[in-house]
Amino acid sequence: MMQYLKDVRSEMRHVSWPSRHQTIAYTAVVIGVSIATALYLGLWDYVFSAIIQKII
Repeated sequence: MMQYLKDVRSEMRHVSWPSRHQTIAYTAVVIGVSIATALYLGLWDYVFSAIIQKII
């Protein structure tokens, strides 16, 4: 187990971590895409619900 943890620590030193600016930018993109997707799906849900209500 100790060797595994040493290996993990060693490999983590090789990871190229994003900068603070990149992290904030990528987070903003993910939030923006999530909101856009929610609005898109919500719009279609509203449209289909309205159509079903008119049929019923």
